[in-house]
Order: sequence, then structure tokens, then C-alpha cells
Amino acid sequence: MKQGFSSLKTNLGKGWRRPFSELKPSRIAPTPEQIRERSSKHRPLNAPMFWYFVFSSSLAMASAIFFNFYLSLGGWTFSANGYLYWLLGLYLHLVFLIFPAFKTGTSLFRIPWYDYLLSGSALAACLFCAHNSLKMGALGWEVFAPWEARISSLVILVAVLEAARRTIGGGFFFICVFFAAYPLFANYLPLFLYGRSFSFWRVVSYHVMGPESVIGLPMRTTGTLLIGFMVFAVALINTGAGNFFLELAQRFFGSVRGGAAKVSICSSAFMGSISGSVMSNVLTTGPFTIKAMKRSGYSPSYAAAVEACASSGGTMMPPIMGAVAFVMAEMLQVPYLTIIVTAAIPSILYYTCLFFQVDAHAALHGIKGSSGVELPSLSETMKKSWIYIFPLLFLIYIVVYEGRESQAPWLAALLLITLCFFNSATRLDWKKFVTFLEDSGKFMAEVTSILAACGLVVGSMVFTGMAGSFASEIISFAGNNAFMILLLGALASFVLGMGMTVTACYIFLALVMAPALIQMGFNPLAVHFFILYWGVASFITPPVAIGTFAAATVARSDPMESAWQSMRLGVAKYFLPFFFVLEPALIGQGSWTEIVLAFITCLVGVALIGGAMEGYLLFIGALPFWSRAAFLIAGMLLGYPEKTTDLLAVLIVALSAYVLIKTKRNKESALSAGP
Repeated sequence: MKQGFSSLKTNLGKGWRRPFSELKPSRIAPTPEQIRERSSKHRPLNAPMFWYFVFSSSLAMASAIFFNFYLSLGGWTFSANGYLYWLLGLYLHLVFLIFPAFKTGTSLFRIPWYDYLLSGSALAACLFCAHNSLKMGALGWEVFAPWEARISSLVILVAVLEAARRTIGGGFFFICVFFAAYPLFANYLPLFLYGRSFSFWRVVSYHVMGPESVIGLPMRTTGTLLIGFMVFAVALINTGAGNFFLELAQRFFGSVRGGAAKVSICSSAFMGSISGSVMSNVLTTGPFTIKAMKRSGYSPSYAAAVEACASSGGTMMPPIMGAVAFVMAEMLQVPYLTIIVTAAIPSILYYTCLFFQVDAHAALHGIKGSSGVELPSLSETMKKSWIYIFPLLFLIYIVVYEGRESQAPWLAALLLITLCFFNSATRLDWKKFVTFLEDSGKFMAEVTSILAACGLVVGSMVFTGMAGSFASEIISFAGNNAFMILLLGALASFVLGMGMTVTACYIFLALVMAPALIQMGFNPLAVHFFILYWGVASFITPPVAIGTFAAATVARSDPMESAWQSMRLGVAKYFLPFFFVLEPALIGQGSWTEIVLAFITCLVGVALIGGAMEGYLLFIGALPFWSRAAFLIAGMLLGYPEKTTDLLAVLIVALSAYVLIKTKRNKESALSAGP
């Protein structure tokens, strides 16, 4: 009996996590290789805690389904705020179980007592608020809270800040701490930072029990839209969608010139769109695509740059795009479908420019594609395609034609899991299903803690009145110059993107910078995407470039060399926001004639820019320096929404091409004539 129990205990831990006895640092210390191999930030759990984690993740998903499908249990259902506190508690307390407090030490491999305390306290405080959610509004606890409510609020506030530190890092943590405490000293700050100040307990109560902070817009978006789409994304990944997209890209682009880089672009674009995370995309597809690029002839630094640029573009590509797309829909009060449609053309233009650049590089350096023998079978790949494509089409149908945005991803995920059951290669057996629940919990615990912390930024600006005054101060500072305000917005987005997540950066600037740009007459959707694009640019731009640095680690290349390469390859990310904010037709805002004409001219423009950046242009060949500058200017002029600039660009291209072709023919004639 004792032997059987030991075997059962070992088998429960095996396959998901090592048994706890093997993780005790006093018995087995982790080697440097083991630490380096930890591609995630998650702490391994022993069997009992692992199953508790899976149970909590399952309960959170069930609660989201219960709330978003308007179900009731014996006539009882969640109140709106009660549901948000409940969901926050279930995910927030898991952060302290899987994210260690420090990057070194024994807490990496076992849960210390203070993490149990933080986890239990956060859960208890959130459950208290969930239980009293109706009483909060009725009795005005935001202003006149009893002591037990104040203490619970303080516990939640501390837990949210600490969870943000563990999941993102110190930079984001200090930004959140500043904004959380901002209402305490706002009246002492100058100029546009000036605002109203409040007492300590008033600020704590507002942040947790008020409608615009911890359970404000970011958390409401999480509970209604984001959780369903993220669970669907995890289901796609766990059923093998990543392999399918990689094989499909290999089949269509693997044999062409520079095929390995083009496969990286396509597969990373698809995976980035599903996951919405630059870092996870790099670490998921990067080990395969970077290795293939290096083997085909691309340098390690160039391969890392291609992967980083392709992965960072996925956060702006439909259909999922990560958390920021859902927050944007709530910010603008538009359907999620509008965000998808708006993002389509800019993402196509971005990847077109990147595609032309890697093709030009391959042409200049003689990099060929793979042979047909090395490529996956198209028939076998397409046999699996319907399993993933059909649920995606079903998702679009529910969102577009039935308008059930909060329910659509759950129905699509159910359909996907059902279809995968009929294929042994994609079927979620018990072990895979448990892994799916675990991965969903990890992902949502991290996202929820980040967005709850973002709520502190929103809450402080609304509470103090700073959000309303900032726009007028910016306009006054820029002297009512629209171009200057655009430059200030780009700079602010880029700088904040270095220390904050894309979502946090977007939320902050959507509140303080977007109103100023909109007041100057720019299209609201274009303004919000302008902010998003410049926030994402920090992932590939020195000196931070964390997306490129992650890819450089995989490629074993020099990080700064890769960062400069990625800045050149991702050049479209710097000028496209100016194009579509000046020409809203590029984001689908206008008549069909305007949209098609703007798209075609800008498509030619980005192709010219991509070729000029690499020094090679289709149908012309290698470019001397003077012509690279000419084609770059022509590409920029085509992107600018003016007929005069378009005509000037056509003239520059025609003259440059004429001179280049004539020079090439003269050289050929001289060579054929001989000595």
C-alpha cells in the first residue's frame, strides 16, 4: 500500500512538475545550465500546489463563462463589480505562487512563507470586496469606508503593485507606485502635473472601491472580452496551431529566395497575432526560425532582427492582437470588429516593407530557399488546416453578424477543442487538457495583474483631474502646431514604451495625449493607433529593444548589433503612424475609392522604402547610394497624402530608374564590345 501511494504521488507530479522533494535546494541545487534553460519566469510547483493552481484557473474560466453568458444559479448571479473582484482575486493570488519575488535564491524553486501569506491575503481581501460589492455602491464606501474595508483595500493595493513588480519588473513597478501615490501630492506639482490632493485612506479606498481604478476600464475589459480571447489563443497554441502556421509558411515561402526569413515573418506574424506578446512570440517561434535563417546564410544578428521585427508586428495584426486591442475598443467605445478592420491595412503595409527588405538582402547576398525535399507536404499541411481555420471563421461570424463579442471566443474555443478531438495529433488528451488549463492560468494571472496595475494609472489621473488639463497644456506648449504635437506624441509613446508594457503605455497616452491630438482635428482611431505603433517601436529600438535582445539571446548574436539591424528592418514602424494619422483612409476611414487609392500608393511607397534601405530593388537590381536616397524620398512622398507629392514621387522614380537602366546598358555594351 505504501509503495503504491508513493508511485501514485510520483506519477501525479511527473509530466507537469518535478516532485517537491527534488526541488529542495538543500538536497539538489540548480545548476547554471538549469537556470539558463528556464525560458519562462514561472516557479515550478509541487504536485499539490500544481493541482490547486489548475483548479483555480478552471474556476476563473468557469466564472467568466457564467458571467458572460448571463447564467444564474438558483436565481443568483454575479453583480458586475462582484464578478471583477472575484476574478481579480482568483488570478491575482496565483501570481505569488508562480512568480518568485527575486531572480536568485531558493524562492526560485519553492514557495516561501511570505508568498503563501501574500497569496492568501490577496484572495481573502478580494473575496471580501466581492461579497460586499453591492454594499460599496449603496453606502458610498469609496468615501466613507469601514475599517475592515479600508484594510482589505490596502491589502489589494499592495498585492497589485507587488504582482506588477514580479510580472513586468522594477521600471513598471515604480511608475505604478508613482501614479498610485500621485493623488497624495498632486497639488504640490507644477504645470500640467498639478491636480487635487486627498488623504491616504481616501486614496486607498478610491483605488480599490472606486469605479475607475483597480476595477476600472482595464479590469472590465479583462473580465468581459480579454479573458475569452486569450483562452481561445491558448487553445490554438496548445492544439498545435503554431506548428500549422509554421509549416504553411514553409510550404509557400520556404523554397523562394531568402525563404527562411520570409517563413519567419509569416509564422511570427500569425503567432504574434494570436498571442499578442512580443516576448512569448520570440521565444516560441524564434528557436526554429532563427536557426533556419542562420543555416540558409543570414548572419546571426540579421536573423535575430528579422524575428524581433516580425514578432513585434504581431501585436498590431488582426484578429486578436493581445490585450491592447480590447482596451482600445473600450476606450473608444467602438465594437471590437472596428479595431480589427482599422488594424488591417497598416499591418499589411508594415509586413510588406519587411518582406521587401529581407528579399532585397537575400538577392544581394545570394541567399536561396530550401529544396522541395526539405519542405513539409502541402497536402498533409492542408489536411490539418480546417481544424484551425474553421473556428477562426466561426469566431469572426459570431463577432460580425451576431455581435456577441464576449461570448464568441468561448464558443470558438469549444468548437476548436471538439474538432481537434477527431485527430489524434491535435487531440487534447487528459495531460494536454490539464496543460491547457495551466497555461491559461499562467497567462491570465500575468495579464490580470498588469491590467489591474494599469488601472491605478487611469484612476489617479481621473481622480485628480490631471487627465482633463493635460491636453490643453500640451496644445499650449506646442503652440497649436499639429506637426509638433505629433512629434511630442511619438516621443512620449516611445519613451514610455521603454519602461511600461504596451498596454500601460497606450492607456496612459490615450488619456493624456490622445485628447490633444484629437482636438487638433486628427481622426480618433488614427490617433489611438498612432500611439500604439510608437509604443511598440521601443521593442526593437536601442537602447532598450527588449524584443530584439531576446531574439539575440536565441541567435547568440551581439544584442546592440541586432538592435541596430532591427531598427533598420522595422523602419516602417516609425513612418507609418504619420502616414495613417494624416490619411485616415489607410485605416479604412473613408470611401472605397479613397481607401483603395491610398492603400496602393502607400504599398508602392513602402516597397520603395524597403528596397532603398537594403540597396536592392526588384526589376532594377543593386542600387548605388544616390539612387537609394532618391527611392527613399520617393517612397516617403507616396505615403504622404497629397496628389502633388505622388506626382513628384513618380517623377523621381521614373528619372532614377531611367538613369540606372541606361547606365547598366552602357556597361553591358562596353563589356560586350571587349578591349
